[in-house]
Amino acid sequence: MRFLHASDLHLDSPLRGLDRYEGAPVARLRTATRATLERLVDLAEAERVAFVLLAGDLYDRDWQDFHTGLFFRGQMARLDRAGIRVFIVAGNHDAQGVISRQLILPANVTVFSSRAAHTIRIDELAVAIHGRSFPDRAVDEDLVPSYPAPVADCFNIGMLHTSLNGRPGHDPYAPTDLATLAAKGYDYWALGHVHAREVVAEAPRIVFPGNLQGRHANETGAKGCELVTVEAGRILAEFVPLDVVRWNQVTVALDGVERLEALGDAFRGALAPVLAGATDRLHAVRVTLRGATALHLLEAKQPGTLAAAVQAAAQDVSGAEVWIEQVRLSLTTPLDRAQAAQRQDAVGELIRLVDAIAAGDAELARFADAELGDLLHALPAEVTAGAAAGDMPHLDGAGKPDDPADLRALLADAEATVLARITASGATAADGA
Repeated sequence: MRFLHASDLHLDSPLRGLDRYEGAPVARLRTATRATLERLVDLAEAERVAFVLLAGDLYDRDWQDFHTGLFFRGQMARLDRAGIRVFIVAGNHDAQGVISRQLILPANVTVFSSRAAHTIRIDELAVAIHGRSFPDRAVDEDLVPSYPAPVADCFNIGMLHTSLNGRPGHDPYAPTDLATLAAKGYDYWALGHVHAREVVAEAPRIVFPGNLQGRHANETGAKGCELVTVEAGRILAEFVPLDVVRWNQVTVALDGVERLEALGDAFRGALAPVLAGATDRLHAVRVTLRGATALHLLEAKQPGTLAAAVQAAAQDVSGAEVWIEQVRLSLTTPLDRAQAAQRQDAVGELIRLVDAIAAGDAELARFADAELGDLLHALPAEVTAGAAAGDMPHLDGAGKPDDPADLRALLADAEATVLARITASGATAADGA
């Protein structure tokens, strides 16, 4: 007996801010969640699985119209024609209290009730599937104690949309723990809600398959589903990548690099492990250039030079399609900072000022309150649109950055940029005195 376990499809998830990226493959990114669902159905048909488990968050929000629901229904109809059953628990994004429009799904689809956990038996396979859907977006109680007892002489599967005992970046819905799940006596727990794949336990097997398609630069790496084979009670499982766009973050070390040609080589070298064995999909890459390099002086003279060099190097990658989502700079000039702080010029004054501000959290807070808050709060919407994906410092209710680590990072970046421009302008004494 074989089945697929997937979750967190987030069909037609809105991708905000893409228009600010020159050359972004907008249409492909916006249709990626649909394409991966089609791949899931292709896999189910090719592997001739008995059924498919979808552990919540099929959708991302209430449908603007019926197109999203009709697309999903069409894929379920494909599975129906192939004789493959589908079992669904609604998650926080597609609970009855969130999705207002309704479509009658094909007869092969079972959506578990949100009123109480219950069991569906597939007698010909000796399988019992237990589950409960979310009634509303926020479910704060542990649902597992209310699940039915395992059915004797059956392979028992529990379906649950949950944060377990908490996972970074995920709301703490339907909280529970490993001991509670294991004590239920089921053979397999098909979990959803957490977007990073995680095998929580092997006996019983408890798995978050992760979301089916990464949606932004913080949902990196291979995305897909679990293909599970059960033979004489023994579970054989493998992860199958299905994503059509793969998000990656790559850091390029530039310490000692002085030429743009060497930057291109360093970038391609850092990218190679990401592309290995996965050249059949579009790679969306966020690049961070890090280190002490004379190239920072070139960037100060001609802002945008290093990002353009990375994009040019990506164009030269053969055998794979690469789109550079963003290039971030975490560079410093090749400068002995401690020695430069003793200088009686603009360089020394700048370093001493930054050190004074960064000396304590209280001083940082005063700096943020006086200088940074209004500036960050006034940034245009297309810039702050990246905040949800971690592109901006965290702002408090008054629109001011409130994390000391974020503030120190902003200071370090500002210092490096100003130092590069001072050096590039030739404003310092040749002997550094």
